[in-house]
Amino acid sequence: MGRRATPQTDPDRYLRLRVGQWYYVRRMPRNLCEELGNRSHIRVSLKTTDKAVARLKRDHLEAADNEYWASLLSEKGGEVTLRRYQSAVRRADAIGLTYRPAQEILHRESLPDIVARFEAIMDQRTSPALVEAALGGVDVPRVSVTEAFKVYCDEIKPAELRGKSEAQKRSWKKVKLRAVNNFVALNGDMAMDEIERRHALKLFGFWRDRIAPAGAGARPTHNPSSGKKDMGNMRQLFREYWAHVAPEEQRANPFDGLTFGDSENSRPPFTHDWMVTKIMAAGAMANFNDELRGIAYMVAAVGARPSEIANLDAPVIVLNAPVPHILIAPRTDPDDPRQTKTRSSIRAIPLVGLALAVMQRFPSGFPRYFNKEGTLSNTLNKAMREAGLIPDDIPPGYNVGHSAYSMRHSFEDRMKAAGLDEELRKILMGHAIDRPKYGLGGALEWRAKELEKVNLPFDKSSI
Repeated sequence: MGRRATPQTDPDRYLRLRVGQWYYVRRMPRNLCEELGNRSHIRVSLKTTDKAVARLKRDHLEAADNEYWASLLSEKGGEVTLRRYQSAVRRADAIGLTYRPAQEILHRESLPDIVARFEAIMDQRTSPALVEAALGGVDVPRVSVTEAFKVYCDEIKPAELRGKSEAQKRSWKKVKLRAVNNFVALNGDMAMDEIERRHALKLFGFWRDRIAPAGAGARPTHNPSSGKKDMGNMRQLFREYWAHVAPEEQRANPFDGLTFGDSENSRPPFTHDWMVTKIMAAGAMANFNDELRGIAYMVAAVGARPSEIANLDAPVIVLNAPVPHILIAPRTDPDDPRQTKTRSSIRAIPLVGLALAVMQRFPSGFPRYFNKEGTLSNTLNKAMREAGLIPDDIPPGYNVGHSAYSMRHSFEDRMKAAGLDEELRKILMGHAIDRPKYGLGGALEWRAKELEKVNLPFDKSSI
């Protein structure tokens, strides 16, 4: 009868007590025994009599073995190198050492420190992998940019992405992958440790030529924000990748200092006259589907981001309160999470006039566009252009034209014109307030009264 496998839920798996000392004892995979020196078991003294400490050290060794064995079984060179290196780092940590490649040990450590490394493995029935970890037998991995990006997404960032919806995760990855693809197109899929300033400058030059092209009559094709995002994303990838795989190394970041200033011009607002005579005209959105029209009216009425309106659902649409309102907030449901753009985006917006009429029509939100903000943006802009609700010209002083987002900026202009308090304007827009926050930003009753000053005229039959 075969030996029963150690259950992964057993808190004392692979632990053996001998003469008061705890040991890590684990059977090697049969298909790797020959490659690992014809040994059937690993046996490592954990140098502790404390079971809790032994469990922590066991966890490091267990993870290291899992990574190392997976690397030996894998056929992907980059993954093999990286897993083997990570395995060595974990093993060294488990026996109380800081992992360093052999050359670094020789050049940076004192003789007593080097002797301590040998002593750490002298009394072990030492596996080759443990010797490798103690004496720095694995070089820092040479992993390509695209392989590093996979590590970044799969190992470094999962906790940060946990609260995002699937649509938000796709959007997050799309923007960062664009930077990687642009860099690789210019420099090739080179190893991360080969990236130098000249390679970063190629990406910077690529964007400079599109943002501020040289030559008489040359027109920019992109906003500074596009180049700024690419440079920032590559800078972050480089910094966080090396902090993850080689935290002891000090590496100059070749992308540091390479950026583009923010564009002076965002999307222009629609004029108040355009809002009233075009967008709010009876029948202006007759060809929109009902939910798309409702979302457009809500953006016009309260200045929220289209994605914020699309992701409202019944729990955050509060119609039976003394002051009807909507809540823009993260969704914490683990099966359907969603983050807000920033912490300042979390806010309560009273419903008055047009906004109240729309949400009474759609008390459960807009299921057609729920978690589909990318589809919504394209659909709304296309529908508004086809209906003649977006001017063709670029206003003086701007380098981009209008879009559906211009309704949000028009709302901000209306608040300024009506004399609304600056902090209230920032709260309603979801912008950060440049001072410590005190209080709740005004009661809903007061916010509602102020919002009545910026109501748009509307035809209820059009909603």
